[in-house]
Amino acid sequence: MGPVRDDIPVKGAGAGSDTALLDRMVLSVERVRERMLRASRALGAAGVPYAVAGGNAVAAWVATVDASAVRNTQDVDILLRRDDLEKAARALEAAGFVRRHVAGMDVFLDGPDARARDAVHVVLAGEKVRPEHAAAAPGVEEAQRPAGAGGVCVVALEALVRMKLTSFRRKDQVHLLDMLQVGLVDESWVQRMGPLLGGRLRELIDTRDD
Repeated sequence: MGPVRDDIPVKGAGAGSDTALLDRMVLSVERVRERMLRASRALGAAGVPYAVAGGNAVAAWVATVDASAVRNTQDVDILLRRDDLEKAARALEAAGFVRRHVAGMDVFLDGPDARARDAVHVVLAGEKVRPEHAAAAPGVEEAQRPAGAGGVCVVALEALVRMKLTSFRRKDQVHLLDMLQVGLVDESWVQRMGPLLGGRLRELIDTRDD
């Protein structure tokens, strides 16, 4: 490994700023948090039942145990009932989001010039995210407000674990390992998850690095 260089230019960094990269890192995290909060508050004010899902839900639960173990995420996933989608769209559009249909799913871009990555992604409650999935997404009634989450509704812990075990992509496995690491999930959950999902959890437990 060669010597560490401190003179590598950063695309978009302001001239004369020696913290431009760090500033951009912080801004990226803050933008995701602001997007999640703005969407959640808009839905709550409109009386639309919802639950934050995905990496932000994992982060919220992990933070209840150990804030230093929280993993940043770019995605904002929100669980909604199909019957509430039009009402939710009106609430989100009033909050500055722009509705699009991308790759078979509804997304709400964070402004007209935003990229698909900078959006709120809708997960339909009670429906399979992908046809090959063994289980459907949970219902919005499977939501809780973890302490310190500012009143934001997130998918309840057990339902979230089931979602992650059902998708079981690499990032889902990483999120599950985060929850295992802080003790939100342990070996007793293997039986609770049933044969298929429990087998996946067992696999993660047996192969993780302690």
